[in-house]
Amino acid sequence: MEKNQSKALPAILGVLFVAATAFAISLYISGKNTEEALNAEKTAVIEELEGLKSDYDKSILENNALSEELLAARGEIASYIDSLSTLKADVATLMRFRGQVYQLRKERETLMARLDSLTASNVALKSLNDKTQAELERVAALNDSIVQQNIILEQENRIAAQLKLDMLDVQAVRVKNNGDFKSVKRAKRADNFKVCFTIRDNAVTKAGDKNFFIEVMGPDGALVGNTESVTVNNRTLNVSKVTAFYYENQTLDVCDYVENGGADFDKGSYMVNVYDNDLELIGTSKFYLK
Repeated sequence: MEKNQSKALPAILGVLFVAATAFAISLYISGKNTEEALNAEKTAVIEELEGLKSDYDKSILENNALSEELLAARGEIASYIDSLSTLKADVATLMRFRGQVYQLRKERETLMARLDSLTASNVALKSLNDKTQAELERVAALNDSIVQQNIILEQENRIAAQLKLDMLDVQAVRVKNNGDFKSVKRAKRADNFKVCFTIRDNAVTKAGDKNFFIEVMGPDGALVGNTESVTVNNRTLNVSKVTAFYYENQTLDVCDYVENGGADFDKGSYMVNVYDNDLELIGTSKFYLK
């Protein structure tokens, strides 16, 4: 019962509004010339419609939401203005348009309420999107930090796993008739360079077959020995000798020999470099032949 009364209340108010309008018009007309009063009332109604249209113009400019409905409502008001402007004013016409003005105001209130609700929802959604974007940026920054930490950790592990030399010794030697090697000081007597080094113990590096690369540079800067080219990790290096050995994480002494391909060694200073399995320089030494 209460629901039916609630639904009927707006209709009753509308009827009362129209009745009050008609009464006001009749009072107005009774006190003045009839045509003048009707035209004045017509002008007042048009002004109200123009005001409503102006309100819609402003709402359309300020909001994208409900734009189609706002445009349709403004178009309806414009058509009422055009119709009333061309019609001859009389009481029935003015009452009808006064009723339209009342209805249009109610419709605008409903649209504005919906627009306010949509605006509030959009503000809340934007706030949520901003928070989501901020969280995504935080996660991205965290991921970048983790990636950077992993790169640093990988570099640290690689450095920790790199084999180091405790000693690098180079001698010029000559092969004796019995196959033994004799250390010599003069270039004309040498037919090999004996390169010896001690590799430190390292529990981090992976045990297994390893290659070290020996590079001997003569007094003229040229590479000495039966040279060969090696490529590791897209890096290529010409070396005098490839020394292979098996590493078991313990201190290890390694020696190898560099020949001069049957030619005599030159007198002067020599430079010897030792590179590890990744072609990283890990030891260097100089010596002189008379």
